[in-house]
This record gives sequence, C-alpha cells and structure tokens, in this order.
Amino acid sequence: MSATRPTRNKGAFWVYLAVAAIGLIGTAYFNIKCFTEPSDSFFAEWFANSAVTSLSIDLLAVASAASIFIILEGRRLGMRWYWLYVLASFITAVGFTFALFLAMRERKLAALERNQGSTDPR
Repeated sequence: MSATRPTRNKGAFWVYLAVAAIGLIGTAYFNIKCFTEPSDSFFAEWFANSAVTSLSIDLLAVASAASIFIILEGRRLGMRWYWLYVLASFITAVGFTFALFLAMRERKLAALERNQGSTDPR
C-alpha cells in the first residue's frame, strides 16, 4: 500500500488573491479621500461613536494578530520580504496585505512541496 501525500488546494491561492484585490479596491477610494479631504482629527474619527469604536478596536486586534502571523510564518517558511506586508498595511489596508500574504504563502508552500517531492523516493 502506498501512502499518498496531500496536495495543496490550488484554488486557495486564487481566492486569497481575489480577497486581496477586493481589499485594495474597496479601501483605496476612502484612503485617497482621507488625504485629499483632510480632517482635523483623523484618529479621533476612529472613535467617533460606539459602532465605529468597536470596528476600530476589532481592526487593530486583527491587524496585530495578522502582523504577528506574517512575521512568524514568513520566517518559518523562509519567505523573502515578508516584513514588507506588515509595512504596506499601514499605507494600503490590512484586508489587502494579509490576503496577499496568504496567497504568496500558498505559492511558497506549493513550491516547498514540489521540491520535497522531487527528492522524495516514493
């Protein structure tokens, strides 16, 4: 009986890439608008009312967890430029950079599996 190796789901790469595109396009308009129509208190608006405060705290928590994951996983897999995703999230959006990192992580994992398969005698 021969053991079969699990293969990566190739669709995950494209789903993550689609989410990254939505994250970039969906936030780009408002990011540009924020800088073209400056307000007196950008960060104060993050806590303008209870609903926005809840969303802001949620975003900060998710962004922190995503940043930690990107750094640890990027190092573990030997990904190049992994730290750039964290820096880019301050300029673009976490919804874009984290999904893009996950897509590139899928590519890296697939490449590692291919390399392991070429040296695996099975």
